[in-house]
Amino acid sequence: MENKNYYDILGVSKTATQDEIKSAYKKLAFKYHPDRNSGDESAAEKFKEINEAYQTLGDENKRAQYDNPAPNFGGGGFGGFGGGGFGSFGGFGGGESIFDNIFSFFGGGGGGSMRAQGRDVSIRVTLSFEEAAFGTQKEVTVNRSEPCSECKGTGAKNGTEYTECSNCKGSGKVRYVQNTPYGQVASERACPKCGGVGKIIKETCPKCGGKAYYRVNTKLKLTFPPLMENGHVVSVRGEGDKVRGGTPGDLNISITVTPHKLFTRKNADLYMTYPITVMQAMLGDKVKIPALKGDPVTLSIDEGTQSMSTVKIRGAGVDLGKRKGDMYVKLVVDVPKNLTREQKEKAKELMGLFKENQFESVKSFNRK
Repeated sequence: MENKNYYDILGVSKTATQDEIKSAYKKLAFKYHPDRNSGDESAAEKFKEINEAYQTLGDENKRAQYDNPAPNFGGGGFGGFGGGGFGSFGGFGGGESIFDNIFSFFGGGGGGSMRAQGRDVSIRVTLSFEEAAFGTQKEVTVNRSEPCSECKGTGAKNGTEYTECSNCKGSGKVRYVQNTPYGQVASERACPKCGGVGKIIKETCPKCGGKAYYRVNTKLKLTFPPLMENGHVVSVRGEGDKVRGGTPGDLNISITVTPHKLFTRKNADLYMTYPITVMQAMLGDKVKIPALKGDPVTLSIDEGTQSMSTVKIRGAGVDLGKRKGDMYVKLVVDVPKNLTREQKEKAKELMGLFKENQFESVKSFNRK
């Protein structure tokens, strides 16, 4: 099986913090998201690889196990211990290997993980072109695990029908000391009697049946920053699944931006195509260009403007107060159709007044 370096995949060092790992994941997930790379199998495979790396490095327990893998002794184990390898050691119970206990001592997982981690929840949110450009507040519905309102997440009737666990004295943890070929190893584990919560339910809550948590649709009011792009993935820490006695998961939001009828956007700059008449192109003109927000802006068309010319209007892009983008207007000359006989005659008379060297593209082509 191929050994993958998850740190290299996310482009972070082995000493990276959890915030640095999450930030690197977001950037790469945005870059290789399938919505942004439709039909690109290599991007899809990369996206899968990035998620696989983050599932490990984004979880402190899994990361500890990844950083400290169990040694590989070649399958046969140490023959002097019964020929069964480490799995045949007695005294550990439950089919655990010696390394489960060693790693639990260092907080690396196995049965020693004392703090539960809620699952991340993913949703998709659609923003209008304007909302994505200027930022917005939006109410979203999230289906997630939350504590039962009746028992306040205890699982006990009225939130009071429970007693302190006699095995762990309410701490939710028990301490083990075990003899190993490496000496004695001490570890703390979730109490097997109370499941790590420190309480024993006397009478279960009738609403949740003692489960303490259930899935509900929760409405959240979220603020989306300006200049969001289609395919962006935004994470809101702690707004995923809630979990008893542990850390809630995150809410991951995939952004879809609806297209605009006139504009496209790159960061704070706006782009549009604007049709002009033959006479406007020949003689020049001043026209009003619609703005994304607010009053129209004035565009000066120079005399002799060529079709497909692009004019920049400084500061007419997305207005974010201290920062303003520009607007780029591509001018397309619209040639009239269905001319009357009189119009054709007048046009011929007009054309007879021009010389070839007045048509730059024609003159350049004839030279070639």
